Amino acid sequence: MVKNLLLFTQGVIMHLILGLLLCIGAATSAELQCTAIPGVLKQIDASNGQVYGVNFGDDIYKWENNNWIQLPGKLIHVTFGPAGLWGVNRANNIYKWQDNLWQNVAGALKQIDAGGEIFVSGVNGLDWIYCLNQVDTLSKATVLPFVQLDGALKYYSCGLNGCWGVNSINNIYYRYDVQPSACRGSRWQQVEGSLVMVEVATDGSVYGVNSGGMVYKRDGISAANPVGTSWTQLMVNGNFRHVSYDQGNLWLLSQEGSIYKCDFRTPSLCF
Repeated sequence: MVKNLLLFTQGVIMHLILGLLLCIGAATSAELQCTAIPGVLKQIDASNGQVYGVNFGDDIYKWENNNWIQLPGKLIHVTFGPAGLWGVNRANNIYKWQDNLWQNVAGALKQIDAGGEIFVSGVNGLDWIYCLNQVDTLSKATVLPFVQLDGALKYYSCGLNGCWGVNSINNIYYRYDVQPSACRGSRWQQVEGSLVMVEVATDGSVYGVNSGGMVYKRDGISAANPVGTSWTQLMVNGNFRHVSYDQGNLWLLSQEGSIYKCDFRTPSLCF
């Protein structure tokens, strides 16, 4: 009887240990829960609790009260962040939302990003890279001194811990020493992997999409190690063209333009 009791006790202990390990695993891994959102978009940008996008007809939309509200104008790329609301149209003209209307700003870009610490960056049709220091980003002038960076990228995005970009052959690069008053930065470091686009969230997290439509997140990013440590593929069904992240929500666009809002939830298996 004592032997049976001992075996029973050992079994209970092992069950508890296994259960604890499962709980720990559940608590340290995130589950991506996605919901389809009505509408069709070709590009999307989320920051500071707001979401904007453009469709295949270049119409501009803002997500508000669980509906898409159309804004005036036509853009191929729209961006919102600490630097405000900016966009570029099919002719690569640059626009800034100012005093409740689109104000044309001198210059030409095919992609633009307002996610930096109140500064704007982007690339033109030749993949030349530009940025606008904070004092000029805040200016209401229409002729602004864009700063050219060395190198060539087809997509460039900035956030809390610096700027990331991808070139024409999908190589990934990080830009060191970017500051709001010195947006040029100092040097490039190539990061392993291959992406067709990369987005840096306002909080500094980095996401991207590869040529196969798979979505990745950069792990290990910190102020001490801004390039992070590795890429993790997010387990979400579909073939995607664009990604943007803000405040716990990952926004995804399929190749056809279907819209998905995903949030990271920790499964509650133990409590």
